[in-house]
Amino acid sequence: MIEGKITRALISVSDKTGLEEFGAFLASQGVRLLSTGGSAKALRDAGLAVTDVADHTDFPEMLDGRVKTLHPKIHGGILGRRDLDAHRVAMEAHDIAPIDLVVVNLYPFEQTVARGGDFDECVENIDIGGPALIRAAAKNHEFVTIITDPADYEAVMADMKTSGGKVGAELRRRLAAVAYARTAAYDTHIAAWFEAQADNPFPARLSVTGMRKQTLRYGENPHQQAALYLGGDKRPGVAVAEQIQGKELSYNNLNDTDAAFELVAEFDDPAVAIIKHANPCGVATGETAIEAYRRAQACDPVSAFGGIVALNRPLDAETAKAITEIFVEVVIAPDADSGARAVFAGKKNLRLLLTGEMPDPAAGGMTMKTIAGGFLLQNRDNGRITQSDLRTVTKRAPTDQELADMLFAFKVCKHTKSNAIIYVREGVTVGIGAGQMSRVDSSNVAARKSSEHLGTHGSVVASDAFFPFADGLVAAIEAGATAVIQPGGSVRDEEVIAAADEAGIAMVFTGMRHFRH
Repeated sequence: MIEGKITRALISVSDKTGLEEFGAFLASQGVRLLSTGGSAKALRDAGLAVTDVADHTDFPEMLDGRVKTLHPKIHGGILGRRDLDAHRVAMEAHDIAPIDLVVVNLYPFEQTVARGGDFDECVENIDIGGPALIRAAAKNHEFVTIITDPADYEAVMADMKTSGGKVGAELRRRLAAVAYARTAAYDTHIAAWFEAQADNPFPARLSVTGMRKQTLRYGENPHQQAALYLGGDKRPGVAVAEQIQGKELSYNNLNDTDAAFELVAEFDDPAVAIIKHANPCGVATGETAIEAYRRAQACDPVSAFGGIVALNRPLDAETAKAITEIFVEVVIAPDADSGARAVFAGKKNLRLLLTGEMPDPAAGGMTMKTIAGGFLLQNRDNGRITQSDLRTVTKRAPTDQELADMLFAFKVCKHTKSNAIIYVREGVTVGIGAGQMSRVDSSNVAARKSSEHLGTHGSVVASDAFFPFADGLVAAIEAGATAVIQPGGSVRDEEVIAAADEAGIAMVFTGMRHFRH
């Protein structure tokens, strides 16, 4: 045996991308190929000599293929240490040949679940032998190379070409880390699927897995490192969008764009949301995308500069031209026509992201937030209020226009940092107060900023949570609000209702709050 040189490879893959080329390379290096099932057939069809695992072990595949590589001649060949006399003696005594390279990727369990496979089909696609082979090879990476991703074929071939058929220790160690991450992710998906069958969203032990999409330039601040990972619920949005043009997205771009797209998805009519620092600075609907954009921008044109623009309709050239009248960081939409793309092509740094579809605001799923020593997991806030959910609590009932505007404002509240106060008039946010420590402060901030642009007189106002005292409501009344939508539920509700009746405004309770911290 030549120490360190790959002389025998075990190949058993479900993803056969690049397999023929890699197999041919191994054969050209004098590597003997062991294989099973479809992998063996693919290699033979490419004209390569292959030994079936069953012939190597002198034991047939059985139990419909559930048992084929679970054999001492396979695992002994992988796990035997080449530097220990006792291991070499035992291997020779039991006619166990060393296996120096293991190429395995797993049964497509995740894909089977994703396409809606039934319970029995999903169970049959849980790989047993594959993870055992991967973990064995990764454990013995000092002597064995493990490949779980066809993307790593090239690196292994390059090492073997330059080192006389060997694979360097640094690459072997890196591939071992990749291998353990793969089996961990695989088991995580299986565990999550079983928990879902038992309708248990919060299991006693929770594993989280993700696939790195890109390393970011930095995090929230330049001294922080960051990366984007894909995982969790399948959902259209910034993480999986196609970037048509523009600079690389930053951590803050990704966070703000996600907030913008999730907000604009709340609306059925053509809508635009403009986001700055994860809070809306303008939201509007309209008959067309251009009308919705113009109305949204008018809410706070100063803050809109350098913001994120999200649309729930395909982007057209006219709207694209309007957007480029000021500097914006990112535009995200389900699609864009050729005219819009041509307009943006003249703005090389502007990022244009297309998702193909809109996320469903009523869909389930989970959100996660880290805290010191752990993390918080909760259901996505997919609560939605319709007119039938509203309870009028004042002497005056709201008008039809006020009802429409209140429902609009409450949707915006859901996506605004608490304490959130939103003023809306005729389908346009005219004042936004976000993230203040006092609900009174949020009311006043929104009114003051609005006075510089559209003004809050004659608007409705939404609060993400109940008014604990009447002072927050009074501030909204003084700002010119004619109707109020809020969750209700304060011990001082009667005091708040009395203040509304005294001012002659309408107020409805939703029975649902939308804290966003």
